[in-house]
Amino acid sequence: MAKFRFHKLAAIAVLIGVGAWVATGEFSSVGSAQNEAPPTPSEAGEQVKIPLRTVAVITPPRVEHQRAIRISGRTDAEKRVTLATRVMGVIEKLPVRQGERVERGDLVMQLNAEDKEAAVRMAESVVTQRQAEADAAERLVGGGNAPKLQADQARAALATARAQLESAKAELAQYSIYAPYNGVIDKVPVQRGSAILAGTEIATLINLDPLLAIGQVSERDLKYVNLGSAADILLVDGTAVKGTVTYISRDATSATRTFPIEVSVPNPDKSLPAGMTAEITLRAAPTDSVVLPRSVVTLSSGGDLGIRAVGDDNKVVFYPIDLVDDTPTGLVLGGIPAGVRVIVAGQDLVNDGDEVVPVEADAATIQKLIGQVSNGT
Repeated sequence: MAKFRFHKLAAIAVLIGVGAWVATGEFSSVGSAQNEAPPTPSEAGEQVKIPLRTVAVITPPRVEHQRAIRISGRTDAEKRVTLATRVMGVIEKLPVRQGERVERGDLVMQLNAEDKEAAVRMAESVVTQRQAEADAAERLVGGGNAPKLQADQARAALATARAQLESAKAELAQYSIYAPYNGVIDKVPVQRGSAILAGTEIATLINLDPLLAIGQVSERDLKYVNLGSAADILLVDGTAVKGTVTYISRDATSATRTFPIEVSVPNPDKSLPAGMTAEITLRAAPTDSVVLPRSVVTLSSGGDLGIRAVGDDNKVVFYPIDLVDDTPTGLVLGGIPAGVRVIVAGQDLVNDGDEVVPVEADAATIQKLIGQVSNGT
């Protein structure tokens, strides 16, 4: 009985001690001080320091690049004329054939004109007679044996005879057709001995020197094309020739909003034909630019296309670009100031105005960029 009372009294004493200890609150700090996080720099009154991002940069060399404008077109004759008769008759002479080259002034066709030739001979005889009469009248008037009026009448008759002779020759000339310029006879739809009416087509004459390469330039590229600019022409058979821009229309084709142009190509041997498909490459004026791989180009926060570079203060600067040309060796870009350090690795991980640590691109990065440029990627 005494033992039971002792255990009961001990338990009550322990319970009272634990209650007193809990009431003090000291248990809340036991073990927590070791796990408590140290105060943050902001709580301690210190400034937060974020590590600067490192970017790879290069200073691209400057190049003078001519923008290439490639358009599809065709070749055509510099001149093309349809020769036709002005009078009716029977073809007496037709000395040309299709594909034959002729010089200016060569006879192409002549109609039978015996009556017109006779009229010319008669008119020449009348002129000879009137000339003799006029000379005699002048001698008589000079010797005082005839009035001056007689000499005036003789001179008037001579002038009339000469006019009739010129009229007869003009009528005879209408029976013959001559080449108006050097060229090639393309078509001869008539034959010798055929009876034809006035206005009948006799032959088609084309001039292939120079040859024209004709195409259409878009309204966006029109400002880059100038008269006298050089052009490269690649024919569908693989023949490559050079020419000069000789015509630029200022009236756009309504259906396509493109502007017709003509490139003059020397063709002294007439070996280049008209009507062949051709690719015309025009060259714009040289532009100061740089060549960079496509991977370097990025977008600004406003959606503009450009590149990011590092300024003298090591802060990121965005430069909008002018796409001068897209070549197999990379993008030719204008609008980039000289000496700018262009970010070639990490440009998409920084924002305008960020301070960075620029380092020159290592050999591996440069080799990768060279590979991208070489592959046109």
